[in-house]
Amino acid sequence: MTKDTPPAGRSLIGIAIALALAALLAIAGSQHGIEVGVLPAFAVVAVIAFAVQWLAFVPAYLSQSERYYDLTGSLTYLSVTAFALAIKGDGRSVLLATLIGVWALRLGSFLFLRIRDAGSDQRFDRIKPFFLRFLMTWTLQGLWVLFTAGAALAAMTSDRVVAIGPVAVAGTVLWLAGFAFEVVADRQKRAFRRDAANRDRFIRNGLWAWSRHPNYFGEILLWLGVSVIAAPALAGWQYATLISPLFVYLLLMRVSGVPFLERQALQRWGDEPAYRAYREATPVLFPRPPRATAT
Repeated sequence: MTKDTPPAGRSLIGIAIALALAALLAIAGSQHGIEVGVLPAFAVVAVIAFAVQWLAFVPAYLSQSERYYDLTGSLTYLSVTAFALAIKGDGRSVLLATLIGVWALRLGSFLFLRIRDAGSDQRFDRIKPFFLRFLMTWTLQGLWVLFTAGAALAAMTSDRVVAIGPVAVAGTVLWLAGFAFEVVADRQKRAFRRDAANRDRFIRNGLWAWSRHPNYFGEILLWLGVSVIAAPALAGWQYATLISPLFVYLLLMRVSGVPFLERQALQRWGDEPAYRAYREATPVLFPRPPRATAT
């Protein structure tokens, strides 16, 4: 075994932990839920989330390609929300399914176009040659779908029907604000990168002058909005699914998002006074009006 070869045991443990967490959430989300045959609808949704990932993993591993990883994530969101909506089509479920569907279609297509332009996603370079480690990333994406959309899915499969009221309106406003923040930030960065004059430079204009990761702030805010909309339809252990925005925050801030990008940025621009000034003046996540920075 070479120095760079990841231990298979660690990947197996990661997969086992992901499935155990999914099982616990499925148990909580199934309480006070509608049943499909002999199974709770929320549990069926959990199975679908992982089944889509594992089916997509097979051709991805055989072709050694991560090109459709993000698209598969979007497809999974669409699949589980469509199933839940077919179970219970009240107004709240329609609203939740619409918001999640719009977000999934927009983000999935954006990430696919980004990886198409880049040719590959370097995060996978040291992962995809190893069967279990690559499988773990797809399994974790299934967990990501289940946890982030968990509150919405629990509400959509709940046996409670609660009319849309001020809480749902407030949640929709939060979702709209977060979605707008994410879309604008992504478009600003895409336009910045397409300008040849910005080659090997870092973005610090627009929303990126307010936060070093404004797209992630928008992501967290919109899932908070989804949870707020879902909350009135939940009961008992279903409230555990409201961990969704906290899960998104921890994932982006501690695992796969900000840590990787911050390390990458320091490696590229850490010696530049302008970048150091930008880091000192600009918050990592929660936006605030820009302050003057040294150039």
